[in-house]
Amino acid sequence: MRSILMLSGLVALGGCAGVPDDGLLASTSIVRELRRESGDVIEVARFSRLAAGAPLPEDWLAWGLRSGKLPTEYRLVRSTRGTVLEASAERAATGLHREIRVDPRRQPFLDWTWRVDSLIPGADNSYAYRDDSAARLVVSFHGDAGKLDFEQRAKLRLIKAVTGEGLPYAMLMYVWANELPVDSVVPNPHFDRIRMIVVESGEARLGQWLHYRRNVLEDFRRAFGEDPGDIVSIGVLTDSDNSQHVAHGYYGDITLRAP
Repeated sequence: MRSILMLSGLVALGGCAGVPDDGLLASTSIVRELRRESGDVIEVARFSRLAAGAPLPEDWLAWGLRSGKLPTEYRLVRSTRGTVLEASAERAATGLHREIRVDPRRQPFLDWTWRVDSLIPGADNSYAYRDDSAARLVVSFHGDAGKLDFEQRAKLRLIKAVTGEGLPYAMLMYVWANELPVDSVVPNPHFDRIRMIVVESGEARLGQWLHYRRNVLEDFRRAFGEDPGDIVSIGVLTDSDNSQHVAHGYYGDITLRAP
């Protein structure tokens, strides 16, 4: 298994090419090596089955360490919901991800829970220098690098040269925003092949465990105007590097489900 950098600041989780991509995208090897998951319910993460204080699951890997950002701390802790993943970022921006291959046409529904206790002062996902969030769930997709234009390919090569790791063909990032309208689609200010979808905003539901179900197939179509390829990675990110503040988020179990 290989670590995949995610871009938000520098955030990336894999995409791949259906045509030769000269190593441009990160997940060509994932699609080649992993079989598609099957079944009506795919358990992406079952943190609740683990012991508080135990090591993180071996298939959940750190990413973003090569970006030069301070690392976000992730650990398994006890909560009223059982064991959950706690994220603490002090001017930091790294994440965790799991490589997985899923056809979003067969298992389009993404379910997860999370909790945020406080917003990050001044954070605004519309602007690069304020793009932070206490909670993000990130889904990366397979794609055809031949569909990318010259500028996008040049940007991918530049980031790969600087970080040593590839970026995705496309990625959806579900975020908790400070003020942006819920269900709005926001292009990532660093790279337009990443689109953020606001699933929570403001202070009204801080301190509560919240459950979400999103149709990633429809969300991808709405965000990018095309059908997605396979899901190749799912991850979490709590970051506060741009605002230079402290952020805390808590993540529960994550599943993909058939209709």
